[in-house]
Amino acid sequence: MNDTPGWTSPGSAPSDGQDGSGVPASPAPADANGSAAQWSKDQPPAGQWSPPTDRTPPPGPGQNWGPPPPNVSWGRPPAAQPGVIPLRPMGMGEILDGAVKTLRAYWRTVLAISVTVAVISQIGNILAQRYLVPTTPEIHPDATPAEQLEQTLDSLQSSFIGLGPALLVTIMASLVSAALLTVVISRAVLGRPVSLGSAWQEARPRLLKLLGLTLLITAGAVAVVTVGLLPGLLIGGGAGVALTLIGSLGALVAVVWLLIRFSLSSPALMLERQGVVQSLKRSAKLVRGSWWRIFGITVLTQLLLSLFAMIIEIPFMIIGFVVDSDGFSGLLAGTSTTFGWPFLIVTGIGGVITSAITYPISAGVIVLLYVDQRIRREALDLELARAAGLPGYGPTPGTDAVGG
Repeated sequence: MNDTPGWTSPGSAPSDGQDGSGVPASPAPADANGSAAQWSKDQPPAGQWSPPTDRTPPPGPGQNWGPPPPNVSWGRPPAAQPGVIPLRPMGMGEILDGAVKTLRAYWRTVLAISVTVAVISQIGNILAQRYLVPTTPEIHPDATPAEQLEQTLDSLQSSFIGLGPALLVTIMASLVSAALLTVVISRAVLGRPVSLGSAWQEARPRLLKLLGLTLLITAGAVAVVTVGLLPGLLIGGGAGVALTLIGSLGALVAVVWLLIRFSLSSPALMLERQGVVQSLKRSAKLVRGSWWRIFGITVLTQLLLSLFAMIIEIPFMIIGFVVDSDGFSGLLAGTSTTFGWPFLIVTGIGGVITSAITYPISAGVIVLLYVDQRIRREALDLELARAAGLPGYGPTPGTDAVGG
């Protein structure tokens, strides 16, 4: 960790009037006469009353368990919530809700970022599909299964090469989007407004390091896939095909494990002002012991976003087929190898709408997972409450706890 105020591990003792959980202690409840009730050592503290059980010692002279005192709630007091999330460990529903609340509360700034990124990405994708994707080679009907698989792999390789420039544009646009949205979401946790200009000013110095982090993670994933596929490709034949399938499954498992392990490195780099390698180590430390939980939340989030994307994009695809019936007929007849401009433009509009909503929610889940892990591990809720200026948490630091 560095010395940046607010994002270093708190490790400080609770302030006066706190119960150690980051929530100010509730005052003693009043009795029927309006005076402060004095709990004995055998009685429960304020806010945590429970009825007597068989193991409860009998009340002393002048004591009567009776009903709970007025204004005393069951369980623990509610957590402080200066912004879009409660300052306590969260479940998946609360993390998703926080991401959606950020989109709703800061929609001008969020949509300005996500729509711009979505438009750039879709333009690159449309141009690549129209001009760069090569014609799919026809698979010979008399080819053996091994030859068919080899031809299919060659076709996929050509398609990936053709989509390379569009993929590069998408990665760069998503990089800027993730950086800006991280700043916006970090302010939303504290309930503070943020403009597009201020988000850009804060994110800009970290973009090169974020690019290096993204390229390093991508290179690591490509290296793992290469190691998994290379032996089978070198052997060739039926044994090579079987080895390739086994290697691809092993590579997939390894890549997923690495991506989850380092999934919190981007927020660590942006908010803690860490270096590239330090951010990777920081993510690994925060994920350790919670890999399956973070994996489950990440996968379920992506499934929900994919379902939402299908609901939005399918009507646009149908409209695209209708307005570009000639191009679709050409594809079916084999006289054309690409979709026409009408279809690409209509589906591109659907893609922009989908991406404009899914980008901030996906980024929000990652940032809020990072915050949640730090609350669980390092009592970050205390620092956030102080940074938000909530009463009872000590003096407000000179810089806020989210973003330094």
